[in-house]
Amino acid sequence: MTTNAFVSRFSIGGTGPTVAIKDSIDVAGWRTVAGCKALAEVPPATEHAEVVSRLIEAGWNIVGKTTMHELAFGISGINEFAGTPVNAQAPDRIPGGSSSGSAAAVAAGEVEIALGTDTGGSIRMPAACCGVVGLKPTFGRISRHGVHPLESSLDCVGPIARSVQGIAMAMAVIAPDFDAARAQGMGRTVRLGLVDGIQAEPGIRDAIAAALKLAGIDVRPVSLDDIDLAYQAGMQVINDETWAAFGHLASHGGLQDDVRKRLFAARSVSRADLDRAEQVRREFTAQVDAALAQVDALVLPTLPELPPTLATVREGAPILGLTSLIRPFNLSGHPALTLPVPVAGTAVRAGLQLVGRKHDDEALCAIAACLERALQQSPQFKET
Repeated sequence: MTTNAFVSRFSIGGTGPTVAIKDSIDVAGWRTVAGCKALAEVPPATEHAEVVSRLIEAGWNIVGKTTMHELAFGISGINEFAGTPVNAQAPDRIPGGSSSGSAAAVAAGEVEIALGTDTGGSIRMPAACCGVVGLKPTFGRISRHGVHPLESSLDCVGPIARSVQGIAMAMAVIAPDFDAARAQGMGRTVRLGLVDGIQAEPGIRDAIAAALKLAGIDVRPVSLDDIDLAYQAGMQVINDETWAAFGHLASHGGLQDDVRKRLFAARSVSRADLDRAEQVRREFTAQVDAALAQVDALVLPTLPELPPTLATVREGAPILGLTSLIRPFNLSGHPALTLPVPVAGTAVRAGLQLVGRKHDDEALCAIAACLERALQQSPQFKET
């Protein structure tokens, strides 16, 4: 299946697993355009990003760079310049952004693994839309050398795959201290905290409840009272940092309309706004840490609703609220993983999000693997 996911195709490395690289990550000899016409003529990168070098050294086969939402500053994945990838599980729906091409290429089976980046949900959003697995690692766990924008207090490089095993395989390469053996199983009873008070479609909530029941995991309710404040604070921080990185492009005639409008709006973030956002960051991080002291991971929907149609979004329907349950964990820096789960009455799968303790991405993968094994026994989960 051709997905329109790639902006460049090539072959670098060995004969190991095939991997695609989001076009905000440097690959030597290729331009890092970030899906943006205004950057179409930048000089080619002179060296590989560190994560790319690690994949090559491990013998993986890098087969190309994937398209993305322009400047990684959008969540639909629609890109009129670089191309809008086709969502393999639902071609009439958005692929999600900003790592749209990476998720679409994995979902269609064009590559085994893809790298994306996640500043406000940009790995988990498209992975959930396309029905695959995506991990935002603990902030700082993976090197961002050679990743754009160069400075960020939110952004993480992470893998997208069709299975949790694929996620763990990739992490073992790009995070040299990742313990792949620990990522295979917890070795004891798992305790999950189901975040209460979450606004999401009933079908998605039911799908998550069914998956947890199927896995037989001990679940108890937990509260994150500041999750809405964390979402808003995360918006303030990403706006300020994106303006600092790309504000000089705001008047460029080549920007697509949604990104241009968001960039101009982003310049209005004040010092007082940022001070409040940092206070929320501290308080929400402490709240998540406290909840995780009682359980092994938190569970909640990845997205509050199924991905909207391309037509609806192109008509101007607001969708930033789709990141309300993923963006807060960029602010706090905790690792978060999305796993596809079947939804009754539709072939489109939703995302179940797991959030783990900082620097224990291995345990998060192990819990996800447990859930995945249980789901694979369900007839609903079997792929058509």
